[in-house]
Amino acid sequence: MNYFVRKLSFYAVALWAALTLNFAIPRMLPGNPVDILLAKLQQRGGTVTPETREAYALLLGGDSSDPLWVQYWDYLKNLARGDLGVSVSYYPTKVSDVILTSLPWTVVLVGIATIIAAVLGVALGAFVGWKPGTWLDTLVPSTTLLAAVPYFWLALILTYLLARVLGWFPMQGGYDVVLTPGWNWEFISSAITYGFLPALTIVLASIAGWLLGMRNMMVSTLSEDYILTAEAKGLTPMKILRSYASRNAVLPSVAGFAISLGFVVSGSVITEQVFSYPGIGGRLLGAVTNNDYALMQGVFLFITLAVLGANLVVDLLYGLIDPRTRARS
Repeated sequence: MNYFVRKLSFYAVALWAALTLNFAIPRMLPGNPVDILLAKLQQRGGTVTPETREAYALLLGGDSSDPLWVQYWDYLKNLARGDLGVSVSYYPTKVSDVILTSLPWTVVLVGIATIIAAVLGVALGAFVGWKPGTWLDTLVPSTTLLAAVPYFWLALILTYLLARVLGWFPMQGGYDVVLTPGWNWEFISSAITYGFLPALTIVLASIAGWLLGMRNMMVSTLSEDYILTAEAKGLTPMKILRSYASRNAVLPSVAGFAISLGFVVSGSVITEQVFSYPGIGGRLLGAVTNNDYALMQGVFLFITLAVLGANLVVDLLYGLIDPRTRARS
């Protein structure tokens, strides 16, 4: 029980530190964030009044003329109410609405691509590591070559070959704009067609890490005494591979998979930008470009919560699966 209490306390402190950094970053940038936001608003035809300035100051955590601790307290109160402010880039839409509109696209695209890459990479790595030095090992250099290619370059190559030359898939977008988003097969099939190339880019670029990690763990596991004992008992190679070697070698990959799912929320900024995909990565890039501090803070908050949550789940699961973890803590 003490192990779990310590873990929860640690992540509570980490969450507080992340929220504090989220509050401090806009105030560390040159210039007054409120003045920059109001200038962007005026460029879009908005009217700036004293009430508007006060509202934007509160959205960023309090008026800049207030003491810093007062601004910090107002910022925390706004977060407790779920008030993340209004996005300048998408004025007058609330930040929470912008994020909740874009987040499902990123979670589906990057989440499914991450799961596919992890499953394929771990499965291939298990077989490659089971027979090291055979022709299966030739898979490793080919996958690492794909991982070495920059995301945007790989995305452009796939777009040129599969979209422009062969015409199999659309080049940009998240769905056919003539369709109305909804839970119907016509829209879903369109979203799948448009999301295939971005997902393929993510899978090809990330599968090497899973394959290489699992392969190395398998090679290390094969030298353990319990593998030799299983062979001495006369168990079949597939039984040893499935129930002994893979089961133990996959533990680090499980931890990495959970952490990778936490980073799904941040999206794949470069891939989404190349394909003009309507995900959270594109929104984050637009927020940085337009000095949209409220949207930046909101996106960073969601990313922080997802990553901390994924790490917490991994730590708690390890404590349940492996009692030695609790003993060492």
